[in-house]
Amino acid sequence: RQQPLMERTATVTKAIMIGVDLAKNVIQLHAARMTGEVEYRKQLSRDKFRRFMADQPPAVVVMEACGSANYWARELSRVGHTVKLIAPHYVRPFIKRQKNDAADAEAIVIAAQRPEMRFVAAKSEEQLGRAMLFRTRTRLIHQRTELINMLRAFLYEFGHAVPQGVQQCQRMEAIVDAPNSDLPKIVRSECCEILDQIAGMTARIKCSDERIRALAARTDTARRLQTMPGVGPMTALAVEAFAPPMESFKSGRDFAAWLGLAPRQHSSGGKARHGRISKAGQADIRRLLIIGAMSRLNWMGRKSIVAGSWLAKLSARKPRMLVAIALANKMARAIWAMLTKHENFRDPMAASVA
Repeated sequence: RQQPLMERTATVTKAIMIGVDLAKNVIQLHAARMTGEVEYRKQLSRDKFRRFMADQPPAVVVMEACGSANYWARELSRVGHTVKLIAPHYVRPFIKRQKNDAADAEAIVIAAQRPEMRFVAAKSEEQLGRAMLFRTRTRLIHQRTELINMLRAFLYEFGHAVPQGVQQCQRMEAIVDAPNSDLPKIVRSECCEILDQIAGMTARIKCSDERIRALAARTDTARRLQTMPGVGPMTALAVEAFAPPMESFKSGRDFAAWLGLAPRQHSSGGKARHGRISKAGQADIRRLLIIGAMSRLNWMGRKSIVAGSWLAKLSARKPRMLVAIALANKMARAIWAMLTKHENFRDPMAASVA
């Protein structure tokens, strides 16, 4: 039975949306009805905020997707609230004049009430743990690269030109440890210290790789994703760690666009203008998909490309990097289909040839 118009209007009028501006020490609240009337504004400490929200009736709580937002989303969901996260750059246009905590909380509510607004899915504890493993590994790789480049610069000052790449560490170690080395004693001592740090970071990176491979072998989703050529344990676990539920995307095209693998659009006057990929989405998954696509295009991976397929035709007339990005876009769409239909990878071109 349909609810009478007067009752529905009263329900909407009484519905409350609470905007929360998070910070380390104080948390600002702005509660308003769906019709725009302000209910209250409060600034609470973390402990008082927890107790206050536990005593409130179930409401829609909106926060910016910033530090600790995933934690508070889980905590508030446990006490019955509906939590939504919104990207900070979507909130910024709704700040009226001065920027402060109260204005931010109000802008969060105004932005969230827009019917076309897009929200960010909160991450579970398992997703955050896997994301932390990826972030730690990435930081170790960056730090190791910094040390390698610093060591190359030191050796270059003494006439030793060493090419780029982690594979050149053995060559630099041979230069430093050579019995007839022309390096001063203090330089050799410092270079040995840097080489020890590089070796330690390499061991930690290998340990992270082993943990990632072990985690990817445990879940059905990661095992299913690895049936696709070009997707290994790293990419499979990255999708589990960083991607929201695939049901939040209407199609694989939307998922590929969310990853930033769609062309940047600058259209006007009915004339479509498309440029490079937008790079507007999740960088880790996008980077790994492009790396996996490049592996399909190297001299070993080309053997698995079906003759006459769109990939073979595109490879014959376009630059390799452009083909890799197009293939990464196709891989993203296939990932969406695999996870929504709970199926392993099926190559459509190979099936048609068979």
